[in-house]
Amino acid sequence: MLFGMTADLGQFGRRTNNMFEDLPNFFKDKKVLVTGHTGFKGAWLAEVLVRWGAQVTGVSLEPSTKPNLFIELGLENKINNYFADIRDQAKLQNIFDKEKPEIVFHLAAQAIVKVSYDEPLRTYETNVMGTANILETIRQSKSVKSAVIITSDKVYKNVEWVHPYREIDVLGGDDPYSASKGAADIIAQSFIKSFLSEEDSTPVAITRAGNVIGGGDWSPNRIVPDIVRAIHEKQETLLVRSPASIRPWQFVLEPLSGYLLLAKKMFEGDKSLVTTWNFGPQDENFVPVLNLVEEGLKIFAKGEYKIVTEKSFHEAKLLKLDISKARSLLGWKPKLNLKQTLDYTFEWYKNFYMKKELIEEFTDHQILEFFGTK
Repeated sequence: MLFGMTADLGQFGRRTNNMFEDLPNFFKDKKVLVTGHTGFKGAWLAEVLVRWGAQVTGVSLEPSTKPNLFIELGLENKINNYFADIRDQAKLQNIFDKEKPEIVFHLAAQAIVKVSYDEPLRTYETNVMGTANILETIRQSKSVKSAVIITSDKVYKNVEWVHPYREIDVLGGDDPYSASKGAADIIAQSFIKSFLSEEDSTPVAITRAGNVIGGGDWSPNRIVPDIVRAIHEKQETLLVRSPASIRPWQFVLEPLSGYLLLAKKMFEGDKSLVTTWNFGPQDENFVPVLNLVEEGLKIFAKGEYKIVTEKSFHEAKLLKLDISKARSLLGWKPKLNLKQTLDYTFEWYKNFYMKKELIEEFTDHQILEFFGTK
């Protein structure tokens, strides 16, 4: 049996018009390559695609956390798995030549701000040259029909204004992670305009999203995994830095649904979508870190926190995304409010720590509920 309840989708249930209705049939039997499939978002994406019957190839470094969603879902036995470094373009080319993917999702990255201060060169090499290698491999491929390059909401030059950032706003970045993702975004735009702009070229879109939460993330220096570790592993007081920083909290399947829609529509010939896209949550989901902590501890019904005033590295205090372009031109919109987002996230962890041998079943249950498709 499944333990606990998934968030109530209310008006977003399966009885209403569903923007995802055609996705499972479209991806069935498609050859899809996902980079970063051992990471949090990549593992969720791979599981969605496997559930829909796609032939999935994963390219990533070996899992870096314990526990790890890739391992807990048994993905190594469900897909064509390659533990490889995206900084190795020759290796990438060999994998593409062998697997002949039709659709590519590039998520592989060094994605932790704190780590980018500790290992700046690896961060730059992975996020910048790794992305350039993926783009070059796509350019050389005869099989790829559409591709989505995932960067970050941190690509924008953040001036701490209250207005949401639009896709046309200036890119930049102070910390190594933000700078590397901004550079990767610019390189992707350049690559598309220079080499992939002909009528017969592979359509490639660039997406920006951030502060993605959901079950199965155990990355260091992220607030949700920190909450979970404090309660379920260490039984310690949670240390909270930057409690007033406002973030656009969104459940992991929200941006992934946008990536999937983009890939499908470009594959089907809509070249107007070859541009940059923001994917973010509803306005009410833009709340301070401390709000998320308090709501999360309330759902777990236990745990304490302590605010840490000192911090050793720079982080933006306010960051909002304008998603009107995706609403108007792609027909995508976020489904979950903040309560639903947190319910989905923390119910997953509660199920994992109660009876983790059923977590694959519960993960698929959340996918079914969110997409409203079989």
